[in-house]
Amino acid sequence: MEKFNGFLDEYTRLIPVPGKFFSDILPKIKHLGELKLILYTWWLLEHQEGSVRYLYRQDFARDEGFMRGLALDGENVQDELDLALERAVQRGFLLQAEVTLEGGPLFVYFLNSMKGRAAVDAIARGEWRPTGESNHPIEISPEPSNLFSLYESHIGPLTPLIAEALQDAEASYPAAWFEEAFRIAVENNARSWRYVEAILRRWKEKGRHERKDRRDTEKARRRYSEWEDDSD
Repeated sequence: MEKFNGFLDEYTRLIPVPGKFFSDILPKIKHLGELKLILYTWWLLEHQEGSVRYLYRQDFARDEGFMRGLALDGENVQDELDLALERAVQRGFLLQAEVTLEGGPLFVYFLNSMKGRAAVDAIARGEWRPTGESNHPIEISPEPSNLFSLYESHIGPLTPLIAEALQDAEASYPAAWFEEAFRIAVENNARSWRYVEAILRRWKEKGRHERKDRRDTEKARRRYSEWEDDSD
């Protein structure tokens, strides 16, 4: 066994992994190839650019180091890759969509996230086009979530962890609340999802119209800041 020499902290690039992976997926995985493919998927997606990120089989197959570690002695590595992809799709970690290019059908794989589901729906509606590029064969333009748009316009670029938090929020709070909550955060110079979420939680527990004087932004800032501190 080749020994790992350790991480160099000053040069280590961190790959964000959603917390639900450790609670909802990892305990159920028994196939080593599937686990390796899932972890490698995050690494591959993190090194892509663009708002809609996807993978296809060749993205995995072209990495000789990954493929060498995928199969045990005597196993066919190509078969192991197909099995790992199939299991990741069956588990619901990956979403699979099929497109037809000049060379024939192509399966593309998305993370099972809000953006991934939107991309699969867009492909089903025919909202994609071939690019002619081998590394990025198709381009997809799904309709973005309004909450994603609010976050990017008021706070900044999305990360996988923030996208997961926004997805949970969409299931927990009325859609009509989000725009005002982001506006309050901007007015009070508190551009963070944590601050916006504190507002939403307070509205849910105390009532949305609990503030008597909406013009008193300094009073509002102190109130929501105190609530945010109490929620740590």
